[in-house]
Amino acid sequence: MKKKQWLDRFSEYLLVERQYSDLTESAYQKDIQDFFDFLDKTGESDPFQITYHDVRVYLSYLYDEKYSRATVSRKISSLRSFYQFLLTHEQLSENPFSYVQIKKYTNKLPRFFYEKEMAVLFDSVKGDNPLDKRNEALLELLYGTGMRVSECTNLTLKQLDFTTGVLLVLGKGNKERYIPFGSFAQDALEEYLYTTRKDIMAKYHKEHEYVFINHYGDPITPTGVEYVLKKVLKKSSLTADIHPHMLRHTFATHLLNNGADMRTVQELLGHASLSSTQIYTHVTTENLQKNYRNFHPRA
Repeated sequence: MKKKQWLDRFSEYLLVERQYSDLTESAYQKDIQDFFDFLDKTGESDPFQITYHDVRVYLSYLYDEKYSRATVSRKISSLRSFYQFLLTHEQLSENPFSYVQIKKYTNKLPRFFYEKEMAVLFDSVKGDNPLDKRNEALLELLYGTGMRVSECTNLTLKQLDFTTGVLLVLGKGNKERYIPFGSFAQDALEEYLYTTRKDIMAKYHKEHEYVFINHYGDPITPTGVEYVLKKVLKKSSLTADIHPHMLRHTFATHLLNNGADMRTVQELLGHASLSSTQIYTHVTTENLQKNYRNFHPRA
């Protein structure tokens, strides 16, 4: 009972004091519960009695299970925070995760679409099916705003302001930010809202404020958005993979490559730290070649 009690208190701390989102809190819970399950299997079922040696054994287990270095680092970070919470509340004499150092791994450049590839995607999303209008609006908004998929699926009609071309987003930690959207996104949204969405909501007698819906009129889920994007990609001639976060990467990359300053991009993405935005400061091969031709005397 003591274990569950402190896990519940830690969850409350994350949600109330740290103002983390439900998704982030759930991720912490899963990482911690995975560790508890490991302890049960290995015979050490009391998480308040573990030592640095137990932590090293768990690390070896994670690597043996072929978890990526990024995943291992995240799990250890979650556990370090939880045990620091216990230490702060005098449930432990030391934090057994304090001395764990995960070797730094090389950050991969975010995967994104080139502008020509986005043009192909927008061509392929058009169609005669009523839901094609929803898909087009979805693609336009994800690319045009850089929203997280969870922010998109939670978007309500009240958060859209067509007069100013700005939407209000509720991001991580319940932090609000405003993001402008362009005429392409506005046209696609208005057509979708006043045709497809209106007709489907009436057909299935649904009433709610969420902008994006599935074919039954219920709010679309993040998994549903990914499914839609994969269908769009399949209709195109592109061979790349796709997921909603790639459109966020593409949004940031295109802004920076076209001259936007990093602070602006940070604000639009809702990053708390500028270091999170710096991963987008890579340049495309196209820009490398262009700059080489323009500035090298022997190009």
